[in-house]
Amino acid sequence: MLKFDSSINHFKKVTSHIKFLLMKTYNKLVRDKILNIIKKDGVKCNFHIANKKEYDQKLNEKLREEVEEFIEKPCAEEIADVLEVIEAIARINNIGLNEIKKEKLRKKTTRGGFIKKIIYKKTIKKRK
Repeated sequence: MLKFDSSINHFKKVTSHIKFLLMKTYNKLVRDKILNIIKKDGVKCNFHIANKKEYDQKLNEKLREEVEEFIEKPCAEEIADVLEVIEAIARINNIGLNEIKKEKLRKKTTRGGFIKKIIYKKTIKKRK
């Protein structure tokens, strides 16, 4: 009987260890419908709602993540993710999309765009 009990305890320990190995920690901001999609797949997940400070931080992290993904795979889907994060950042900073468009146009008018592919190398001092 002792051998059987120790086998059960061993099985419980191994099962617990396997569950731990299968658990993945993300700790990142996700889109609003992701939890429902995960739950539909039958996967349990843990989450919390961020406060303002954490939300600001996680949006900045998400922007970096999405820009990196776009750099790795430049396509409409990836740039749409970048734009979604930028819009969220604008919204929490009370910056409207029309205000952004006006500022973009102002800068393009006064400083130009990035169409000519100009690479600025260095500044050479003027002689007096």
